[in-house]
Amino acid sequence: MAQDGTAAAGGSLIDMTKYMGVGLTVIGAAYGIGKLASSALEGMARQPEVAGNIQTAMIIAAALIEGFTFFALFICWG
Repeated sequence: MAQDGTAAAGGSLIDMTKYMGVGLTVIGAAYGIGKLASSALEGMARQPEVAGNIQTAMIIAAALIEGFTFFALFICWG
């Protein structure tokens, strides 16, 4: 009997793509937020008088990254 190919592989290749997408999304978001925090802390160390403005901008940018990450996770999982 001929098999359609999914039974031989158990359908795992198709299922693995969503997990790879989720993994790449989480790694990318973690790298982006880490880079953002690193740059913000360096800027605060160089100019302590504008630390409040930098911190506000950092929190807004981190929230935008998190929002995009949740959207990408929804797309990858669905």
